[in-house]
Amino acid sequence: MAYDRYVAICKPLHYTTIMSLQRCIGLVAIAWIVGFVHGMSHLGVIVQLPFCGPREIDSFFCDVPLVIKLACMDSDNLDSLRNIDCGFVAVTSFILLLISYTHILVTVHRSSKSGASKALSTCTAHITVVVLFFGPCIFIYVWPVSATWLDKFLAVFYTAIAPLLNPAIYSLRNKEIKDAMKRFKSYCMNSKANI
Repeated sequence: MAYDRYVAICKPLHYTTIMSLQRCIGLVAIAWIVGFVHGMSHLGVIVQLPFCGPREIDSFFCDVPLVIKLACMDSDNLDSLRNIDCGFVAVTSFILLLISYTHILVTVHRSSKSGASKALSTCTAHITVVVLFFGPCIFIYVWPVSATWLDKFLAVFYTAIAPLLNPAIYSLRNKEIKDAMKRFKSYCMNSKANI
C-alpha cells in the first residue's frame, strides 16, 4: 500500500504505467516469498530443537520465542539469531514504510493545499495502521527483554485489537462518519449541560 500511495501521490501522471498488473503481482509475490522463507526458517530451527521438559507455554499463543524457551539447551544463541532475523524483516519493512510515507508527506507539503488534505487524510490512516501493526510486532519479536504479562498483552493487541481498530481508523476518513461523530459529540455535550 505504501508503494501504491507513493506512486499515486508523488507520480500521479505515471501511475497507470508504473503500477501495472505485472508490478502488482511482483510486489505481492515478493511479500509472500519473504514471509514464507522467514516462517520456514523459524520452523526449520524449531523442529531440530531437543525438547525434554515441560510442554506448556505461559501465553495465549504458541509463538517462536516461547517455544525456543522450552528447549533443553542454552537458547541464548538462538534468541540472538531470532532477534537478528526478525529485526531484519520487521525493522527493514517498517523503515521502508516510514521512508515512503515521509517522502509522500514532503511531496504533499510542497504541493497544493486542496489535494494535500485528502492525501494527508489517507496517509494518516495508513501510518496509524502501520504503527499499530509494527509496534507490537517489533516488541514481541525483536525486543530482548521478556516479561510474560507484556508478551500476553502485546500478543492480544497484535492479533485481536489492532485488526479490530482498522475499520474504525479507515472509516474516520469518511465524511458521513465524521459528521456523525460531530453530532454525537454535540449530543453528549448538550446532555451533560442539561444535567
